[in-house]
Amino acid sequence: MNLKTRLDSRFVAVAAAAGAAALGGTAQNSEAAIVWSGAVNINIPTTTSGVYLNVVTGANNTSPSLVPGWDVNPWGSGDLFFFNPSAPAGGVYVVSGAAPTNLAAGTPIDGASTYGSGAGDATFALNSSNNLVGFRFQNEAAANQTQYGWMRILLSGSTIAQPRAIVEYAYEDSGAGIPAGAVPAPGSVALLALGALGLTGRRRK
Repeated sequence: MNLKTRLDSRFVAVAAAAGAAALGGTAQNSEAAIVWSGAVNINIPTTTSGVYLNVVTGANNTSPSLVPGWDVNPWGSGDLFFFNPSAPAGGVYVVSGAAPTNLAAGTPIDGASTYGSGAGDATFALNSSNNLVGFRFQNEAAANQTQYGWMRILLSGSTIAQPRAIVEYAYEDSGAGIPAGAVPAPGSVALLALGALGLTGRRRK
């Protein structure tokens, strides 16, 4: 294969990979140290099991045995409750008083936050997805480092009515804190794709 052919194939491959990313070709998007799920629709059944979610792998199920290393578990047939995994010890959801709370966007979630579990407090908004729950978790893929994240929960006319779902979540993969609702900076992946396509055009010129 001569130099011209090798360069052509390299530029096309880079452009194709970046273009696929810009079009949403992956389930999770990362920028800097924030890893974001994108829009999801993970139902929270109105049961005593609810749903178990591993925020790193995206695996979720109503049975914890089918979600190795699960990190969060919203559940409840009589209210919206939050159940802790065994680690980190001391609770994993950001609480106000003794109850998991609906955080204002931008609220810091970090080592200085207070953690616990139990039923959500009265700040949760009905008929709305404006419900941000902060959490910490043990990332087995990062030597069991404690990391910090948030999830957005959609509620219907009551805390037990359906539909009830996790609609997005994110975490900071370096161990630093994360503001509630923070996602990767917009446009950076699209700019990468445009840059790669520009290189292809320049090569052809």
